[in-house]
Amino acid sequence: MFSRVAVFFVLSSTCVVLGQQSDDIIRNDFEGPNPDGSYKWALQTEGGIFHEQRGSQAPPGGAGEVVEGQYQYTAPDGQIIRLLYKADENGFHPVGDHLPTPPPIPPAIQRALDYLASLPPRAENDYNY
Repeated sequence: MFSRVAVFFVLSSTCVVLGQQSDDIIRNDFEGPNPDGSYKWALQTEGGIFHEQRGSQAPPGGAGEVVEGQYQYTAPDGQIIRLLYKADENGFHPVGDHLPTPPPIPPAIQRALDYLASLPPRAENDYNY
């Protein structure tokens, strides 16, 4: 399973690199898969596209694999897009300045949520439907 994930990311990154521009690849480092299931790789083009990733088995008590990485490229509007990510048993977690963020919770709604959280828990048979 782990090697299939690694192959998928390598192939998808290579397709992105080759599909966007015809830049020369100036960095192409691969290590693994190792006996413990870990791996790491990095690709970089002369045009500024960069993608690196590392993966390993989840720490004791966790399930599956943990994959961490980052990529960077220049968008057509000139903005540099940089994304850090982690994928683990809890899903995919991207971080980047270009990602949208939810608006803040309005104060009245936050007060209502705080009030509800302060109430003692009710027994399941206390609810009247």
